[in-house]
Amino acid sequence: MLIWFLPLFLVLILVGLPVVFALLAAPFALLVADDQARQLSVLYRNLYTGMDSFPLMALPFFMLAGEIMNRGGITTRLVEFSQAFMGHLRGGLAHVNILSSMLFAGLSGSAVADTSALGSTLIPAMEKNGYTRRFAAAVTAASSVIGPIIPPSGIMIIYAYVMGESVAALFLAGIVPGVMVGAGLMVMVRLLADRYDLPKAERIVHANQQISGLEYWVSFVLLRLNLGGLLTVILNAALPDSINPWINFAVALLVAHMLLLAYRKRVSHDFRVICKKAVAPLQTPIIILGGILIGVFTPTEASAIAVAYALIVSFFVLRSMRLRDLTGVLSRSALATSAVLLLVGAAVSFKTVVSLSYAPQILTDAILGLSENPLILLFLINVLLFVVGMFLDAGPAIIILGPILGPIFTELGVHPVHFAIIMSVNLTVGLATPPMGLVLFVASTVSREKVETIAKAILPFLAVEIFVIFLVTYFPAFSMTIPRLTGFVQ
Repeated sequence: MLIWFLPLFLVLILVGLPVVFALLAAPFALLVADDQARQLSVLYRNLYTGMDSFPLMALPFFMLAGEIMNRGGITTRLVEFSQAFMGHLRGGLAHVNILSSMLFAGLSGSAVADTSALGSTLIPAMEKNGYTRRFAAAVTAASSVIGPIIPPSGIMIIYAYVMGESVAALFLAGIVPGVMVGAGLMVMVRLLADRYDLPKAERIVHANQQISGLEYWVSFVLLRLNLGGLLTVILNAALPDSINPWINFAVALLVAHMLLLAYRKRVSHDFRVICKKAVAPLQTPIIILGGILIGVFTPTEASAIAVAYALIVSFFVLRSMRLRDLTGVLSRSALATSAVLLLVGAAVSFKTVVSLSYAPQILTDAILGLSENPLILLFLINVLLFVVGMFLDAGPAIIILGPILGPIFTELGVHPVHFAIIMSVNLTVGLATPPMGLVLFVASTVSREKVETIAKAILPFLAVEIFVIFLVTYFPAFSMTIPRLTGFVQ
């Protein structure tokens, strides 16, 4: 009888019961009906143990870092930076929207935060410049799914927790797919430019830009350290046995300084200031990934470092926050974190009942009975995940389906990290997919446009994202090259 827990769960979702309660109510009802009430203590004990995990501590820290950055005025700086680079293209503000989402992804890792923060700024600006409101909302919703793909990513932390994979490997594997989604959306905007008569634009560089002395010198140093570090990596790879790495770094710093001085002469003062104002915020993903890669700290420790860095930048470098702002920031982060962790705990409890039923074995036999060809099975599983993503949030879906589907495809020769990216990207795209995509409702709230009209306008962008999903599925190099080059995947 326990096999009916999934249909009951779907019915509860369709009648409007919140997901966290449906995840607990369905197995509760069936355990009682199946005369297994003694298992109820296991069900609700797992609700707590599912949240009591050191790796999961990264989730609240990353969410807090993103909230601090957003409250500290980082969103405006990223938008200005994107406008300076992309504003001159046809459909410029749509490109700016997408690029801003890619940059914001490195700060928050949340599609909902991306839609809310960037949408409130860019949707009115796009409408003012001649875009229809539904198109602006559709671009915002479609590009926001990049947030959980480019690291840091909340759903990848959850996947690593459930499946015992390396968080660092998943973070690195998500970089190229995230960039591919962003680039694909930009191509689609250009293809739609004539059809929707998107306005021509010019490079937007606001005049009379101001920057404080402290921020100027912070950006001055960080730019040279970042470019110098990149040149050092290249130099050490080209000449591994030549000279001391520290000498390489000193030479690379000098070369970086000369390159930046040469570039300085080619651009205007205002353009330089806009770039400098974006340096400190964009250092966050560099610190996170760089520290993990060189082994200075774990992903959970990296999340705490990200919060500390966000506080230092917002309070002392940008001076855009005051102590009284922390109350609102902490309360919003606590509410968002509690919602996510409750979902995780409920999904772990739900998974316990799944193990008591024979659903995993039945589903495994059903999948393997369809075909023995891994390529066909990957196509079918993408369809399944896409449908699941329409109705269920990515976190619970990963906890419920990951332990069932992951081992099946690992036995068929699919690398665990590769399958993790397939699953994460697919379920993330589901956030923007009708009828119940969460970011569609957030975009509707921000833009005051009906969900139905946004859903129609977003279809071309969803087609691009589905195309990227299949590219990532059938060409593992897109997701696996960076983890292999850095030694996190063999």
